[in-house]
Amino acid sequence: MTDNARTRPFRTERFKAFVDAVVAIAMTLLILPLLEAVSDAASGDLTTAEFFREHSGQLVSFGLSFLLIAMFWMGHHSQYRDVEWITVPLLWINVAWMATIVWLPVPTAMLGQLDSDALQAVVYIGTLIMTQVTTLAGWLYLRRYPELTTAPPAVLRAGVVGDLAAIILFAIALVIAVFTAPNGYLALFILLLNGPLSRLLNRVMLRREGGSDAEAPPVG
Repeated sequence: MTDNARTRPFRTERFKAFVDAVVAIAMTLLILPLLEAVSDAASGDLTTAEFFREHSGQLVSFGLSFLLIAMFWMGHHSQYRDVEWITVPLLWINVAWMATIVWLPVPTAMLGQLDSDALQAVVYIGTLIMTQVTTLAGWLYLRRYPELTTAPPAVLRAGVVGDLAAIILFAIALVIAVFTAPNGYLALFILLLNGPLSRLLNRVMLRREGGSDAEAPPVG
């Protein structure tokens, strides 16, 4: 194989199908601890109400992580919808993104089955931060090589801004969670501020780049 064949971009069809499969498997893995819990509950002659009461933590962690992975997948779909070519560096950025998605069921199981502590919050929310960081890396790469996508520059900028806002809010949530364990995961509600923070960062970026608000698509 020539160097040119190794490095030239390739089409996105198989790439997108592979990402979808990885996300689907990760979302399915989230339910496995609950299936095991049902078997244990049956062996212990628990009633349905007792099962829900004793495994409420697992149910909450499952719902939270399922929702987060779904949101990450929707964001990824939006990010790569207009991408027509994938390069090797961009592929590796996405491999890193998929690694964080596949890992998330592990801290989810910790959250549902172990006593909450500061390190658990670091592992769980830290995983979410790394997912967002790899997404941001993809946006930055596409801004550097806009020929890979048909998305206009304003859309690429909005993607960068949205991910920066999410990373900031996840980091704040992590600090709060560490210092308020075991109830610190409520700090994730701070992500509801993503829209206002994204709009603020977008205005700052527009001023730095010499653009105008009229050029920017809605953010958040």
